Amino acid sequence: MYFVDTIEVPGLGNRSYLAGGPQGAVVVDPPRDIDRMITAAARRGARIAYVVETHVHNDYVTGGLELARLTGAAYLVPAGARVAYERVPVHDGDTVKIDAELTLRAVATPGHTPHHTAYVLEEDGRAVAAFTGGSLLIGTVGRPDLVEPRLTGELARAQHASAHRLADTLPEETAVLPTHGFGSFCSAGRATVGATTVGHERATNEALVKDVETFVADLLADLDDVPAYYAQMGPVNARGPAPVDLTPPAPADAEEIAARLAAGEWVVDLRNRVAFAQGHVAGAVNFEAEGQLATYLAWLLPWGRPVTLLAASPEQLASAQRELVRVGIDRPVAAATGSPGDWLREGESPRSFPRGTFADLARVHGVEGTVVLDVRRDSERAGGHVAGALHIPVHQLRERLPEIPGGTIWVHCAGGMRAAIAASVLDAAGHRVVAVDDAFANAAGAGLPMAGASGALMPAERTATPHAERAATAPRPGLPVSASTGVPSE
Repeated sequence: MYFVDTIEVPGLGNRSYLAGGPQGAVVVDPPRDIDRMITAAARRGARIAYVVETHVHNDYVTGGLELARLTGAAYLVPAGARVAYERVPVHDGDTVKIDAELTLRAVATPGHTPHHTAYVLEEDGRAVAAFTGGSLLIGTVGRPDLVEPRLTGELARAQHASAHRLADTLPEETAVLPTHGFGSFCSAGRATVGATTVGHERATNEALVKDVETFVADLLADLDDVPAYYAQMGPVNARGPAPVDLTPPAPADAEEIAARLAAGEWVVDLRNRVAFAQGHVAGAVNFEAEGQLATYLAWLLPWGRPVTLLAASPEQLASAQRELVRVGIDRPVAAATGSPGDWLREGESPRSFPRGTFADLARVHGVEGTVVLDVRRDSERAGGHVAGALHIPVHQLRERLPEIPGGTIWVHCAGGMRAAIAASVLDAAGHRVVAVDDAFANAAGAGLPMAGASGALMPAERTATPHAERAATAPRPGLPVSASTGVPSE
């Protein structure tokens, strides 16, 4: 009997796989922190005989090269991938024997990249699983625009053809096991179910139910922003990533934290956004360790800039280090654990800012000095936004700080995490800020006027409470809002 173990990488929205039998196993698209794969294999009592890559990844640093080196496994990489290290080049149709009854067969599936390759696991000649990487995903495909803009249209068509190649040649009960699609920006959409088969995808996947012209037009129209750090991932993976060092960073005391801030370095507070808003080191920025830490910190951080981490506990720090090495932020220059009282010099006080809800914002919307800042992506804003809101996606905020007006900045996103990041950046820059920690779905019900993509008021919201009525009961401008109730306090 064969097995397939899924190794979740939720912070990046990806999955890796360990598959095999009693005599050998294969690892597919491993993350940088390879100890997880080694532990999984040890639990199975399986020898890792092969490590395979479906493509040169654009969204994370692979652990494949190091895993193959440490285990003695053969490292299989698509032949068309231009890499600077020794590997076994894989061509369409190549097979390797994983176990007595198990074979892995390579299937060329260009589209996500020109060299993309899927791998079909066969038991006694019957296809039981397809490791589809960034080709056929759950309900969608991997995006085709991460390699070269001039190739995007061609690769989009190739995605359609590759999806059909898999669907037309594999039994409908074959499990489809993609690497992307669970929140990764490498995916053209997000999976709505956790597991799928070829038969299910034949009936539901956009690439399989639309003709090629419609599919390509819709795919290209829906492409979203690309995280800035993606430009670094491909070259790192092509050169060959260095081994990971997850030992604790050098400890930083209050004097060193202050000195690093004064030098213009990034000091990142990993605590949850509620604790950060209540009190933090002035100048620090907040990226919650529990959220999409790696994606958003790597997106906003100038590549190669020194980072000091502040964490609530050694465990939170270690978890964050693991997340960050996956995107090439290898060694924080320093770190400290505890709370703001441990990180401030004698005589310094923690800085804080209020949090609120959309109902709190509705009470001051339209009042002089109130600025609404929407930090969602363009694609999200197109579905509706607070009328009159300034729009700067969170990943552009650092470069566009000069566009922020005076007044009290009420910053919101879709749920609160990105608003907290943006609020911390604005606070560090000296702005008065309120972080809206609320679901955007509550904005209209709170009485805020809503507008569509064109800026026109949305019909359903034309009866929203007039600004003047809200202003009559609004907190006075300039007063902080209680983090728990939204009521102004002196």
